[in-house]
Amino acid sequence: MRTARINDINVQFYPGDGPLLGSSADALDVIGGTYGLEIEMVAIPVGRLLPEFFELRTGLAGEFIQKLQNYWLRLAIVGDISGQVGASKSLRDFVYETNTVGRHLFVPDEAALGQQLKAL
Repeated sequence: MRTARINDINVQFYPGDGPLLGSSADALDVIGGTYGLEIEMVAIPVGRLLPEFFELRTGLAGEFIQKLQNYWLRLAIVGDISGQVGASKSLRDFVYETNTVGRHLFVPDEAALGQQLKAL
């Protein structure tokens, strides 16, 4: 993992390869990986998330994000989710609302994450 400071926010970037994430236990592992590092946001590539994460009826996304929220960690999901968003109105609405609030973000790439964080 690598870290970067973007617009005064310390971001921990997960690599594209590694085990799939999405459960509450995975969220706790993500949180644990930030202890002592003054990380404010974790950026996880789309390919590292369970496919079910994007099926809102499973509750995985909500539980994962809520765990991070409880520990004051922000989440950026980085990558193309246009296929998932196109197939689900509820996911499209969720992504829109999440990005509008700005605490957690869905972005297509790292450059877009930088732009979003500068806009906040």
